[in-house]
Amino acid sequence: MASNQQTRPGIGELAKDTASGRIGVVMDEVGARVHIRPVGGGVEWDAQPDNVVAPTARDDLNARVAIKNSNSRYGL
Repeated sequence: MASNQQTRPGIGELAKDTASGRIGVVMDEVGARVHIRPVGGGVEWDAQPDNVVAPTARDDLNARVAIKNSNSRYGL
């Protein structure tokens, strides 16, 4: 693999859907679709594999803060 190639995030990792701009957690890959769940929970959406990339450092930090905020609401 060339050093400039990026791998798509795997199951359980944060990912960005470049088509929608949304950040979520990769839940599954079925056929030509990647299932992504919103960071704070909710309904999964499908993304094209070519549109799923690793989030930028800023996206990653924002998502992790959202997770902490969501957990704190429920005493987790």
